Amino acid sequence: MDGISFAVNAGEIFGLLGPNGAGKTTAISVIATLLRGDGGKVCIGGHDVAREPSRVRQWLGFVPQETGLFPMMSARENLEYFAGIQGVRGRDLKLRISEALEISGLQSVADKPRAIYFSGGMRRRLNLAAGLVHRPRLLLLDEPTVGVDTQSRNLILQNIKRLAAENEMAVVYTTHYMEEAEILCDRVAIIDHGRMLVCDEVAHLVASASGTTIEVTLADPSDEFEAALAAAPGVSGVTRHDDRRYAVQSADQERGLAALVSVAGRNNVTFEALRVVRPSLEQVFLELTGYELRDGEGR
Repeated sequence: MDGISFAVNAGEIFGLLGPNGAGKTTAISVIATLLRGDGGKVCIGGHDVAREPSRVRQWLGFVPQETGLFPMMSARENLEYFAGIQGVRGRDLKLRISEALEISGLQSVADKPRAIYFSGGMRRRLNLAAGLVHRPRLLLLDEPTVGVDTQSRNLILQNIKRLAAENEMAVVYTTHYMEEAEILCDRVAIIDHGRMLVCDEVAHLVASASGTTIEVTLADPSDEFEAALAAAPGVSGVTRHDDRRYAVQSADQERGLAALVSVAGRNNVTFEALRVVRPSLEQVFLELTGYELRDGEGR
């Protein structure tokens, strides 16, 4: 890690984004006291993570990529265990478990034996409940919606946003889903190869996105279209999705549309569909980190 520095305020949802191998999970693991950093300093609630890990853990809730549950125990038993190791007892214990079950939408299956029989989405929701059952001041979420159904993802995102606002809980959130980060996060940092590339409010980053993207679908495939379009004035890039669908990058909408019309006319091409794509966090992310695949790299 080199040059990564950020602060997260109470009630703020902070996105930590980057391609595979960028260093997201390493950073989260250092914050969570699971890894010791080679240098630098991390403080949570005024406590140094390296020197006072036990004090720091009292502030933390951690939801890892892999579900850290006891599969042969019920949802309630899992929550009793995770709340108990954080020192929650008595009446508070019942209250916190009831809240966590409501947040995760698992009230109706709370006492069904063996969480191993839960669906993937239910296990993810229980994993989230286990990370926040003790009402942490800082919640660390490492890709909490990977592989879940749409309904579970929607419930998870809604409740993260509500909990941050109502409980003034700080949240650090990693994800590969840029649309999630754009909707959920107040600010994001984009990192790559262990270095921070940018850190700003989501709205500011989206507003800074350069150029225009136009998605076009041809009525029929054309062997000449892609090469002719790539060479056209005003076009900065062409991405081919299949033999009829393309994404065209241009400095501005007017020049991009003019190039498309000109190339289509010269090559007898008819458009089936055409759409100007609004600037997005995904566009900013790709501009900063590149379009190359990162298969096989670590996280």
